[in-house]
This record gives sequence, structure tokens and C-alpha cells, in this order.
Amino acid sequence: MNKPTEEKSTSPKSTVGRFKIGDLAVYPAHGVGRIEAIESRVVNGEKHDFYIMKILENNMVIMIPTWNVESVGLRDVIGEKEIPKIMDVIKSKRDLAVDNQTWNRRYREYMDKIKTGSLYEVAEVFRDLSLLKLNKDLSFGERKLYDTAYTLLIKELSTAQNTDEQTVITEIEGLFSTGAEE
Repeated sequence: MNKPTEEKSTSPKSTVGRFKIGDLAVYPAHGVGRIEAIESRVVNGEKHDFYIMKILENNMVIMIPTWNVESVGLRDVIGEKEIPKIMDVIKSKRDLAVDNQTWNRRYREYMDKIKTGSLYEVAEVFRDLSLLKLNKDLSFGERKLYDTAYTLLIKELSTAQNTDEQTVITEIEGLFSTGAEE
């Protein structure tokens, strides 16, 4: 029986494609992770390189084919110049009318946005659910989405700002408290 062969590369100099060992990257719907290794494995008789990524939030390990990075949405952490734009998304549409869609339609739309991996889309989900939460109780599914969006947002913003998560939490809470008085 042929066993898949595996070559492990843990040298900090190892690079294959876009990311190198030690780089931080964002995997859609899971958040910020660190590229721990780049491994070559033989799958179906063909040799492929994989990024081995550990998600910072929960230590989950994900294996991503290096040739499939774009289609799975693996991307760099946002740059510092983008942070004010993300904050603007969170601040915008304060007068959002209560959404009259059914909760499951909202859930599907929000889940699709989170799966894109775009922090802008995640910020929209967080903002919309935060505003909805002010007017009514969220369903169990919406609450889970809210928590997911919140966690993804906080982790990436704190990584991008190179600051602790509590600082980012305080900033975001400030956006909503100042908006309530306007």
C-alpha cells in the first residue's frame, strides 16, 4: 500500500507562493492565523504544497493548498490605512430601519457576507446585528453570527493596529455610545 509522502518545512526562510512561515493571514469565517509551516504532500499521485495555518482565536489548524489561496479567500491582514474605513462602516447607517426580513433570510445573507472573508462585509454584519439587537432580541442563529462577526472584527483590528483586543473593544463600543447621543 502506498502511503502519502510528506515533506515538512519549518525553516523560517521557506516560502512557497504568497505567504511564508510566520506570516499572519486571514482565513474567511475563521479569522486571523499564523502560517506555521509549508508542507509538500503527494495526493492522488501528485505533489502539492500546503500552508499549515493555526487560527489564533482557537488554535484550529487548517491545511490550505498553496495553489488554492485565492479561491478559498486566504488574504493578508488589513493594513493600518484601512482601519478608519472599517470604523466608518461600523458607524454608518445608524438610522437603519428595523429589518422586516425573516430571521432565516437575514441569517443566510449575513453568513454569506462572513464567508467572503472581507472585513468590510464582516463589519457590516456586526453593525447591522448590533443595531437590530437594540430594537429586539436576536434569534439564536443571529446571536451566533453576531458573536462570530464581533470576534473576527476584534481579532483582525487588534492585529492590524498591533494593540490588545480590549483597546479595540473600547473603540468599537465608543462608536455606538457616541452614536446614541447624536
